Amino acid sequence: MEEILSETIDVAHLMPGMFVELELGWLAHPFPTGQFKITSQKQIDTIRGLGLQQVRINPAKSDRPGQADAHAPITLSPVTLSPEAQHQAAQGRTQQQLDEQRRREQLAAQERDQIACERRFGQTVRQYKQALEQVHAKPQEVMAQCRQMVDGFVTDLLTAGESAIRLLSDSMGDKLALHPVNVSVISLLLGKQLGLSRSELSDLGLAAFFHDIGKSELPDRVRWLEDSFSAHEHKAYQEHVAHGVILGKRLELPPAALVAIAQHHEMADGSGFPKRIQGESMSQLAKILALVNRYEGLCNPSRPVAAITPHEALALIFAQYRTRFDTTVLRTFIRMMGVYPPGSVVQLSDERFATVVSVNSARPLKPRIFVFDPQVPKHEALLLDLESRPELGIKRSLKPSSLPRAALDYLSPRQRICYFFERAVDPALEGTAA
Repeated sequence: MEEILSETIDVAHLMPGMFVELELGWLAHPFPTGQFKITSQKQIDTIRGLGLQQVRINPAKSDRPGQADAHAPITLSPVTLSPEAQHQAAQGRTQQQLDEQRRREQLAAQERDQIACERRFGQTVRQYKQALEQVHAKPQEVMAQCRQMVDGFVTDLLTAGESAIRLLSDSMGDKLALHPVNVSVISLLLGKQLGLSRSELSDLGLAAFFHDIGKSELPDRVRWLEDSFSAHEHKAYQEHVAHGVILGKRLELPPAALVAIAQHHEMADGSGFPKRIQGESMSQLAKILALVNRYEGLCNPSRPVAAITPHEALALIFAQYRTRFDTTVLRTFIRMMGVYPPGSVVQLSDERFATVVSVNSARPLKPRIFVFDPQVPKHEALLLDLESRPELGIKRSLKPSSLPRAALDYLSPRQRICYFFERAVDPALEGTAA
């Protein structure tokens, strides 16, 4: 007789010893796995409480007391559910439907948020490229468009309540535009945390957006700083600051923005360039810009092989470079970004692997993460908000290369880090993926 691999039975016929195969999503039942041998009446009651009418069992894996033939069919005794059990089953079925609908809604909202952030990031990248193309021919038009864009960002930050730093796809823009957009986003968030006024934030946003525009005047070979530069090449690279100020004046940038551009490579300890001024001589906007510029450069260097993770970049700045930056600005920056900034690859306290995707700039210790779960298709995975899981935390940061192959393929750590900001999500409205 041909072997019966599985068969469907009514839940009323379930008995201990049967091997069940629940055809449910991983969030729709409380068991560690959807395939297991029933060992207790409690498990049967739980399955019946899921609201299922029938379940699939595997006879070959089920116990058959008193049967010598391993493939003998199971004799089932019909069981009639009590009215109370029937009511519980109906309630379970309704709850399962509600849970599935809520999950679909959460996935749709998650995708909408991602698309919205990537669309705005893309628009900002295009705006920067257009500014480079038209800065000489149409400076007033460029300035009007960019001021409107920056003022829109400032309004969003000041009216949206708490804001979050969001990690985006690493294919969102080329190197020339990616850097100023990242620096603009992080600088504005940091400026807000430092309590800057609306006008100061506007000046900061313009300075951050245009801080490297002078590089467009440099030869390609010295546009991006390399450790192998000769003294002559290093001097040529430093000239992008002066070029940036000249172009900033052509755009009629506010005086505070011009000063920040002129000082964005100066350091608090006097080790910067071009004038080697010290912290007390730097403007507040320049102190912000200098720190954010350095952090972004560590995460997205000219040679991708030299990139370090956001967590490593933050640790390096604090451990080795903190004398180069204003103490208050650095302390606020670390508090805002959290120990594990977006883009960090981490291991959780339950040993699972994840990528930090979004950090609430006001409450950074419990970020939203993308968790490796081989039982959930990647495109169906909900972000997990650690704010809603107090028992779960981040154990340590990892280099992507240290991940197991399956986790590396699933998480796909970014080669380049792209940031934008979004409204921080109320944890109570978020998914609580296991």
